[in-house]
Amino acid sequence: MDKELSHVDSEGRARMVDVSQKPRVRRTARARGRIDLAPETVALVRANGLAKGDVLAVAKIAGVMAAKRTSDLIPLCHNIEIDQVDLSLVLDEGGVAIESVAICTDKTGIEMEALMAVSVAALTVYDMCKAVDKGMRIGEISLLEKTKETQ
Repeated sequence: MDKELSHVDSEGRARMVDVSQKPRVRRTARARGRIDLAPETVALVRANGLAKGDVLAVAKIAGVMAAKRTSDLIPLCHNIEIDQVDLSLVLDEGGVAIESVAICTDKTGIEMEALMAVSVAALTVYDMCKAVDKGMRIGEISLLEKTKETQ
């Protein structure tokens, strides 16, 4: 691997990348993750039987909100203008599969926002279910795809 780390200067110090000379182009990113739940918890989520409310709806909104705050939480991440973030949360027999799609027209990518959306959505499911399920497991968070339109 010949690539250098973009967030490290020639002396090994952390730095924010200068994107001032880059053009604004349409960029997309898609990420996924999962939270495993006990079968009893899946049944409660399906029946909307948890005291905190509609788990999947709250987690979706939390994921969108998190994407919008990514640069506040990741120190060297640029504050970009997000055009859209959407999440899909699918309840199955073993838990919740989460996927996000994020779009921007900016000078740098949107993959951190897509990953943040999935991560916080999974954490929200965890928070809403923790009173009834002590064995939940968050995992498999990954970037599936990122694109950049060329001009």
